[in-house]
Amino acid sequence: MEFNPTKNIYEQISEMIENEILSDRLKLEDQAPSTNEFARVYQINPATALKGMNALVDEGILYKKRGVGMFVTENAKKIIITKRRKEFKDTILPSMVEEAGRLKITKNELIEMIKEAEWNDHTR
Repeated sequence: MEFNPTKNIYEQISEMIENEILSDRLKLEDQAPSTNEFARVYQINPATALKGMNALVDEGILYKKRGVGMFVTENAKKIIITKRRKEFKDTILPSMVEEAGRLKITKNELIEMIKEAEWNDHTR
C-alpha cells in the first residue's frame, strides 16, 4: 500500500484498521496489528502508527490490554458506520451534488445513475 501524500499517515492507519473491521477481517475481540508491525510493513515510525491506533481507542473502536495490545470493541463496527455515514452526508454527498450541478445532471438523472451503479455485497 502507498500512502496518500495529502492525508496524515496516522489517519490512514486508522482508516486501514476501520476497513478491516468493516470487512469483518477484524472482529470483536480480535487483536489489531501492533505498532511495530505497521512500522515494519509500511516503513513508518511506530509512534505514527500508535497515534492512529490511539485515535481509534479514543473513539471507542479499539481498547488496550496493557502489555498485550489493542483489541476490537463490541461496538466498533457500529461506531465506524455511524461516523462514516456522517462524513459521507456532510462531505462526499455535497461535493457530488455540486459536481452534478456543474455538469447539468438533474436530480432525477443522478438518482437513475445511482440506481444503475453496480452495488456489491457491502450495500446489502
